[in-house]
Amino acid sequence: MRWIFLTISIISEVIGTSAMNASEGFTKPLPSIITAVGYGVAFYFLSLTLKEINVSVAYAIWSGAGIVLLAIIGYFWFGQQLDLASIIGIGFIIAGVIIINVFSNSVSH
Repeated sequence: MRWIFLTISIISEVIGTSAMNASEGFTKPLPSIITAVGYGVAFYFLSLTLKEINVSVAYAIWSGAGIVLLAIIGYFWFGQQLDLASIIGIGFIIAGVIIINVFSNSVSH
């Protein structure tokens, strides 16, 4: 269940952050509400994840996956550009998450 909880947390955080961008400084009610709910769900499921995965590993995966997903959403949904340095950096983040998942022995408590 830990990976399901972490996935739900990541997706909720990405939804919340995307809605925050659309809220235009919390001036639009619906995106503002989605932001609050998204972050509430994200932190709740992250807290469940931390019962089974070390905080450093869970947070690295959570934040890394969130960064990558938000960069993709920003590019396609919000029309934000990614330069070569951004793409290379995102590639390193993906590599780091893969390395943690494949090679780390510190995933569980």
